[in-house]
Amino acid sequence: MASINFSLESVASLPPDDPASLIIGQDSTANEVAHHAERAAQVECTVLLTGETGTGKEVWARMLHRLGPRMQKPFVPVNCAALTATLAESQLFGHERGAFTGAAGESLGVFRAGHGGVVFLDEVGDMPLELQPKLLRVLQEGEVTPVGSAQPVYVDVQVIAATNRNLLLDVEEGRFREDLYYRLNMVDLRMPSLRERVQDIPRFIEFFAQKFAARYEQPCWKPDAEKLRQFSEYSWPGNIRQLSLVIEQSYVLQCEPVLPGSSDQTPRVLNLPFTNLVRLRAAAVNQALQTTGGHKGQAAELLGVHPNTLTRLLSQMSDD
Repeated sequence: MASINFSLESVASLPPDDPASLIIGQDSTANEVAHHAERAAQVECTVLLTGETGTGKEVWARMLHRLGPRMQKPFVPVNCAALTATLAESQLFGHERGAFTGAAGESLGVFRAGHGGVVFLDEVGDMPLELQPKLLRVLQEGEVTPVGSAQPVYVDVQVIAATNRNLLLDVEEGRFREDLYYRLNMVDLRMPSLRERVQDIPRFIEFFAQKFAARYEQPCWKPDAEKLRQFSEYSWPGNIRQLSLVIEQSYVLQCEPVLPGSSDQTPRVLNLPFTNLVRLRAAAVNQALQTTGGHKGQAAELLGVHPNTLTRLLSQMSDD
């Protein structure tokens, strides 16, 4: 199998919507991820992609599929956070005709649809707890049991999962099965945030500027030294996705790229005054929300709590 090359030069000639278009840069952390990704692609093992939102986890999953032995087979992505609560089991594992009201025909489900290929479970930490044993059986035995059937069906899939949550914390708090976590975590590839790849920011800017200049048939934007400094010092809570959108927006509006003003100088560490516990909690929540631009999921991660806990805290604060 050909070696994986995640350099900017290797993807510059690809179509703009090619999944490789976001896997670029020279940062040593990203290069280490690429090295482990190459090995994982060759051996078809279960892979867990972790990291903040916007770091390109699905892009990496598609590259693992594209450069592995299953590249000619299906790649089936599913967002576990978007699964319908009442139909999640059927959506994932399929159902037999007449299994429930409205089941007029048979459904293969995600895993049988991906037979022979790769199933990508995005936001796997949001999978309902009651379905996690069935996912564990897919990983351990290669079997699914459709809703309405007593007979397991063999499936041959490589599972790649992704999450921006702390699954170990979810395990400790009883929201995620420990055995499933360790089975998914055969290879853990942590996607570095853009803040950890500051030296790559000029290369990302150049790549996206060229990409969108071609798409919108406009002159290619070239930042000056001051703009590069501003972009390099910005915290990028949305990571590569946010950088891409900022540059694309400038082409749509035909203006120079502008950083979101509310977060330019926002510190990433919470420095809070010593005060009573109620005020300290409120200050922590408010500053976390301000730091992340109101994004509750990121604020919860910054505070080290589950999003549901943050929702409860906000409710308590509104009552106080």
